[in-house]
Amino acid sequence: MTQIIDLAGKRGLVVGIANAHSIAHGCAEALRAAGAELAVTYLNEKAEPFVRPLAEALGATLCLPCDVRAPGQLEAVFARIAETWGKLDFVLHSIAFAPREDLATGLVNCSAEGFALAMDVSCHSFIRMARLSQPLMTDGGCLMTVTFFGSNRVVENYNLMGPVKAALESSVRTLAVDLAASRIRVHALSAGPVKTRAASGIGRFDELLERAVERTPAHQLVTIEEIGRVAAFLASDGGKPLTGSVTYVDGGAHVMA
Repeated sequence: MTQIIDLAGKRGLVVGIANAHSIAHGCAEALRAAGAELAVTYLNEKAEPFVRPLAEALGATLCLPCDVRAPGQLEAVFARIAETWGKLDFVLHSIAFAPREDLATGLVNCSAEGFALAMDVSCHSFIRMARLSQPLMTDGGCLMTVTFFGSNRVVENYNLMGPVKAALESSVRTLAVDLAASRIRVHALSAGPVKTRAASGIGRFDELLERAVERTPAHQLVTIEEIGRVAAFLASDGGKPLTGSVTYVDGGAHVMA
């Protein structure tokens, strides 16, 4: 019987590793363990010392700077991939950002500039990656992004990121249709709350973690390793029948009232 999670011979880009505790790193480890060859990115020079050792441990072929706000940086990443590999099989997008002052206030009080920046980094960058990936995914492929339950429920202190993640999930569905003829599958991984550096910007995040434990049927938080194994499955041939979905990797918290 063919192994379901087998990524031998596949090459993929992981965007969003900040440190060993980030969701992107848990996914990268699972993708690599399944046999994939990886390219990874780091945000800037300040982040590089934290990310490059992880990239080396993963045996990553490429470790490149990528701030999607910097003109040309994302395009340069895909140019290097095209030059080095000539093709691409999957992409994991695990980045989000909102200005602290806009995240810390209610949606009604957020600035137009802050909302636009959060949408650009957290949502439109995934659309840009899809566009840049399409010509490299000559044998089809898989695009994945990371979302959160706050996209369709009001989560206290999540504020403007709720509408932004809702837009991201809607983009996943539309891209799945746009790219179906190219045999490119598109997914959102709706991860349960995980204690990451990015999550530290959410007000009273420790209380959110406590509520998540209470809401989860087994009263356990998910781990980055568990999220990673789901990503590896979706990127594998076993995930070929699936596209356009929001896959909840939250221990069942989303089904609870």
